[in-house]
Amino acid sequence: MSNNPDEPQLQNGDAPAPEPATTPEPDADPKVEVTEETSIHPPSTEQTPQKELQKDEGSRTFTMRELLTELKSEDGADSINEASASQGNTPHQYTEQNNAAMELINSVTGVDEEGRSRQRILTFAAKRYASAIERNPEDYDALYNWALVLQESADNVSPDSTSPSKDALLEEACKKYDEATRLCPTLHDAFYNWAIAISDRAKMRGRTKEAEELWKQATKNYEKAVQLNWNSPQALNNWGLALQELSAIVPAREKQTIVRTAISKFRAAIQLQFDFHRAIYNLGTVLYGLAEDTLRTGAANPKDVSPNELYSQSAIYIAAAHALKPSYSVYSSALRLVRSMLPLPYLKIGYLTAPPAGSVVAPHSDWKRSQFVLNQEGLQQISKTEQKQVSRSLSGMSGDFSPDRRTIRIEVPDMVSVSACADLTLPPGAGLCIDTIHGPVFMVADSWESLDGWLDAIRLVYTIYARGKADVLAGIISS
Repeated sequence: MSNNPDEPQLQNGDAPAPEPATTPEPDADPKVEVTEETSIHPPSTEQTPQKELQKDEGSRTFTMRELLTELKSEDGADSINEASASQGNTPHQYTEQNNAAMELINSVTGVDEEGRSRQRILTFAAKRYASAIERNPEDYDALYNWALVLQESADNVSPDSTSPSKDALLEEACKKYDEATRLCPTLHDAFYNWAIAISDRAKMRGRTKEAEELWKQATKNYEKAVQLNWNSPQALNNWGLALQELSAIVPAREKQTIVRTAISKFRAAIQLQFDFHRAIYNLGTVLYGLAEDTLRTGAANPKDVSPNELYSQSAIYIAAAHALKPSYSVYSSALRLVRSMLPLPYLKIGYLTAPPAGSVVAPHSDWKRSQFVLNQEGLQQISKTEQKQVSRSLSGMSGDFSPDRRTIRIEVPDMVSVSACADLTLPPGAGLCIDTIHGPVFMVADSWESLDGWLDAIRLVYTIYARGKADVLAGIISS
């Protein structure tokens, strides 16, 4: 990380209160903490000032928010105080572990009046769960909710407090999650929040061997949470973040495999929720890091994607995240650093093999590989004459041209869906189908990895249009 105070740095957004796990809000700003930064610089041989790009953390989601609201509404502040006072006279015999957990929670004080009030509610809730477990040691719901209380209490620990430590609370929460999932192996929320607690413990340990082991545990728990609840973009996004953190610690020979796995998790999260701007942005950061590593060490295989292409892919995702969430300062700062890596005035330029315009099915010999451009208006095939105009546009000259009517053009409002396909009428390769109100259009990408890039870019452009943000994207690529 650069220590020059004059260099621009990307900052994380403010951390709001956690959202309920059962009803995540797609547009809610994530709860973020400063984590690993990825250095940013243009892909050139000249030395440039180093920039920094920070990941957008996953959403901290708990069911505790609803629980605390319920407790407060049912019992009220007076009831909580009475229960706390009378609890000492109740002859409960807690186990040693329960006593340790209660001692930790009782010694937490909030940093302000709101925090202290919140902690009183958490303490009362912890006593209820301790009593429930005393009555029934196999009450996994009570164990799970007690773990949430410990995890929430860890967030209430003052930064300069030494008793108790945040790590001790999180460690105790992990023990409760472990026991709850032993009793109920299908409790996916427990695996998910357990992974968050482990990740928080790993962040406190920097890039050490102990942190590496914790990140590995976190990834395993995210994997289990996704296996039990595959329809969770938040879990996939957090899994990708944990893998990204792990990749910064492991030996170099293991790094690229872990990074590519992280890419697949972010991409899977986006496929579940096309406007999930946090995963979109995080995919951009991990691609940028991969581009830097590839530029520094050289491609292991001549068929690997070039650093320049990886930089361009990274810029596409960051631009899309900004278009979906233009008010988020993290994305706007990142965009200023990577915008020049886009093939302006387009979002994406690349090659696809396509049949003659207007032909849904054609002999394989009639399919031709040609250049396509994508912007906020749609996907356009470029003729050989127009390719020269596009080249001049990328060189800073005017890029205005009249599309050839004999080329393929798909307007964004006409799109219905875009997907990979394996139709026998297509030439061999990575098939792509864009279904429109006028019928399907088939093409073939140069590789399966290239296909992923086209699928994501087209889906993102349509999602931005559907969310009414096409003008923001237009401003990014044309201004």
